[in-house]
Order: sequence, then structure tokens, then C-alpha cells
Amino acid sequence: MSKEDKVPNEEIENQEAQQVEETQEEVIELSKEETLEIQVKEATDKYLRLYSEFDNFRKRTQKEKIELYKTAGEGIISAILPVLDDLERAEKANQDSDDAQSIKDGIKLIQDKITNILKTKGLEAVESPIGQDFNVQFHEAITQIPAPTKKEKGKVLDVVEKGYELNGKVIRFSKVVIGQ
Repeated sequence: MSKEDKVPNEEIENQEAQQVEETQEEVIELSKEETLEIQVKEATDKYLRLYSEFDNFRKRTQKEKIELYKTAGEGIISAILPVLDDLERAEKANQDSDDAQSIKDGIKLIQDKITNILKTKGLEAVESPIGQDFNVQFHEAITQIPAPTKKEKGKVLDVVEKGYELNGKVIRFSKVVIGQ
């Protein structure tokens, strides 16, 4: 072999090496693209799964909320049913009785029973004594009348309907008459 034969072989080897490098670069570029595509597919799949999970969670909580609204009063109604039974018994007993005092006592017992049941559920009457200053947080003025004295201006002169709080929140304001 002569020097001339070696040069073309070296050139051929260099060309082959360049082609191999170019092919490797193309493979690296392809593998980067493939890697990015795989990552995008994984991210999309993860997003879809999370979206589906959240949608299922939202539907489940809406369904639970509807069920809660349907049965929210169940506890109080169950507690009041014995009072309803007492009222029915009192009505039957009053048909045969002419004693007004026993009827009054029976009604008072039933009233006390329902008041105690409602207290255990968190209901409290709002106290509005006559002569107290008018307070918009607890009172609703249904009318104003001329105050008999200057001291009674802006004060509660009469309570028409009691107010109530449920667990510290006013659910019905006391309806009062105030002095003007």
C-alpha cells in the first residue's frame, strides 16, 4: 500500500465518522423530541386525571349538600314529635273534660316541654324588657307612639312578639313598640 492509497481510506473513514456523528446527533435530536412528546403526553394525562377527579369530587359534594338540605330538619322534627303526640292526647282528653284548670295545666306542660326541646337545640328567647333602649341588633320597631315621659323616648314601651336566637344568631327580631 502506498501513501496515496492511505489518504483516500482516511478520507473515507473521516466521512464515515462524520456520518456516524451526524446520525448520532439526529438520533439525539429525535430522542429529545420523543422525550418531550412523552412528557407532554404524561402531563396531559395527569391533567385529565386531576380534572376528572375534581369533577367527581364536585359532583359528590353537590349530591351530599342536597342530601343534607333534605334531612337537615330531621333532628328537630324527631325531637318535636313527642310534643305533637302530647297535643293529640290533650285534645282527646279535653273533649271529655270541663275542668278549665286541668286544660291550662296540660297546655303549660306541653309548652314547657317544647321550650326545653328547643333550648337543647340552641334556641334562646331574646330578652326585651320594657324600658330598655331600642337596639336594632335585636329589635324591630313595628310602630312608634308618643312617649309618656322624656325618659321613655327611644325606649321599648311594649313587646308585641318575642325574638329568638339560634346558637347566638338572631333568627327572629323582637317586634316592639318604641316611644317617640
